[in-house]
Amino acid sequence: MSSRAARSYPYAPDPSELPLLRGEVVAGWLLSRVVTGAAAWLVLGSAACGVLALAGLWHPVVAGAVLLVLGGVAARVAALVPARPLPVWAAAAVAAVAVAATVWAGATHSEQVLPRRDSGSNLQAALDLAKQHTRPVEVAANSVGGPEVLALDGITLASPAFYQVGTNADPAIQPQFTIGPSAAYSVAWWTGGAEAAFWAPAIAGGFGVLAFGLLAALTVGPRWAPLAAVGMALCFPLLHVNRSTYSEPLAVMVLLAALAALAQAARSARAMDVTRAHSAALVAGGLIGGGVLLRVDALREVFLLAPVAAFAALQRQRHAWPLAVSAGVTAAAALGLTWLTSSEYLKSIGGSLLPLAVLGGALVVVSALLVVLGRHRSLPPGVQRWLPLAGGGLVLLVGVVLASRPLWQTVRQSAADPGSRVVAGLQLRQGLPVDGGRTYAEQTLVWMSWWVGPAALVLALLAAALFVYRALAVWGEGNELPSWTGPLVVAVGSTALTLYRPGITPDHPWADRRLVIALPTVVLLVVGLTAVVTRWSARRMPASVLVATSAAMVLALVVPTAMATWPHRTERVESGQLAAVGDVCSAFRPGDVAMMVDSRAANEWPQVLRGQCGVPALSTTSALRSDSEGLFAAVGQVEQAVEARGAQLVLVAADSDDALRALGIDRIEPVVGKKWEQVLEDPRLLEQRPDSLVALPMQVWLGRTG
Repeated sequence: MSSRAARSYPYAPDPSELPLLRGEVVAGWLLSRVVTGAAAWLVLGSAACGVLALAGLWHPVVAGAVLLVLGGVAARVAALVPARPLPVWAAAAVAAVAVAATVWAGATHSEQVLPRRDSGSNLQAALDLAKQHTRPVEVAANSVGGPEVLALDGITLASPAFYQVGTNADPAIQPQFTIGPSAAYSVAWWTGGAEAAFWAPAIAGGFGVLAFGLLAALTVGPRWAPLAAVGMALCFPLLHVNRSTYSEPLAVMVLLAALAALAQAARSARAMDVTRAHSAALVAGGLIGGGVLLRVDALREVFLLAPVAAFAALQRQRHAWPLAVSAGVTAAAALGLTWLTSSEYLKSIGGSLLPLAVLGGALVVVSALLVVLGRHRSLPPGVQRWLPLAGGGLVLLVGVVLASRPLWQTVRQSAADPGSRVVAGLQLRQGLPVDGGRTYAEQTLVWMSWWVGPAALVLALLAAALFVYRALAVWGEGNELPSWTGPLVVAVGSTALTLYRPGITPDHPWADRRLVIALPTVVLLVVGLTAVVTRWSARRMPASVLVATSAAMVLALVVPTAMATWPHRTERVESGQLAAVGDVCSAFRPGDVAMMVDSRAANEWPQVLRGQCGVPALSTTSALRSDSEGLFAAVGQVEQAVEARGAQLVLVAADSDDALRALGIDRIEPVVGKKWEQVLEDPRLLEQRPDSLVALPMQVWLGRTG
């Protein structure tokens, strides 16, 4: 990531003019088009899905035609980003690593079907969208006994990650989260059912590795791109999310493609190619803003573009405004569409969005002031001289503060938060002091060190300080900023904000998906520092010292990462769960109406039965389940209403059959029992790195009232 390196690679010439470079031109062109086109297609398809789903038209025929057209549009969008010649061997090596990462994650994919985690919730939302073609999904009140049933206290259609909206007479289910993951995984479901849906995140993860290799080639240098791709592919938290239907594989792919386009926009601006700089900036901003359709947290990267655009504007680089405008417009449109399709979700995370909005607003205001003031006055010579040292020192200070937090801070949230009760239970079972309000946010750098090692974190911090120093030195000299400045600001800024406030229940390895931007940033910084040291050493040190130094830095990254991932190399998390769900589905008869009567059933099964099994399903609130007399009375009322419409009520328990026996049910059918006790899941550890799986017993009992 040196300015010297940024200047040493020209833009792609006409292949007919430089026949000796034809292979390099084609390799760079192909890698850029594939990465940018895939990201653009995903964003455009997500937006189209949101619009069509609101109209009830997300049908395979309609969606297929629209996606075919958008594929052509995405190809045209990709053509707006200039391609850089790349050595054929480097592009081929990156592609090979991406394919290997895809096969690895796909062959060891999880089967998280129950909405116990976001991956299962995304799968169920996608399945519902694929079958019902609309969002939210209307539920016929008569199918569950009529509006009077939904009017009963403690009786609801809602379950974790699925909200009940509308009225009791005209209810609907609105899934949590943004529309993008549902769009992508619903298309995969149409294509090949559950197996295709399970492979889809692995494919997206492979494209992410490909995009990361391209970004490394543009910012560090082509010969370092394969090493960067390997470093990312080996990181277990990225492998973990690529095995399951999370939103992160999709969001990371889009963000990395956007950062590559951002680097190309800056390179075009440096080459005085205004047209290409404008077009690449439009694509970069559009992808980052459109990323909100995949992950609301993408607003963080949108706001971080403000200082990038401000510094570009101060240098009279004309791509600054296209970048800012495209990011702002697409983010606003994506947030609006998210409100229309997932309003309850946005309401539920308002406490997290408000601080982000305040921070983003402050960044925008400060950036605007910098542009206004910078155009009328220049920095005093003393400030220009000390600014690079101050910037680099600030980066080091932030790193030291984040690393030292466990020594002087214990981060807590409200004890009334639902996550606090989860944490308290985990602490009790793991023999830790019970303090449910703890978020363990002060431990985030420890989490990082588990997966890449402490040496890599130190090298990454030094690299970030060095590159900030270099960028500010170039800017203070009145020269154009290096093309890697924008990706550096966005990636390092997003990493710092994530480490400060991860905003997730701190059980591992589940919580480590918050690191899917931070870890690639560490990899890129270490590879960038290795490249700088290697180039410097090549002119000043003997060859033996050069090789030893470079090898030591590479090994400091790759060896701890590989060792941390090794215990998880063949894991199949929750393998067998799909078959277990199939057994439960087949146990129901036409005309059955399911009602959850214990906590695990209420947490895991309502949407699975409704969406995957096609069984009308009711749930109960924790308040009703804790009131044995109230629950008994409610079951009787629901049973009467359901039977009046010619159906039969089936009570569902998943903790044990105790709740059914307490309700006086004699006809109890165990559906999933000991044969499924070998289903394994990731552990939920608070202060240790997980290195194995634990048992997840699958248990369901059905009680028939009639």
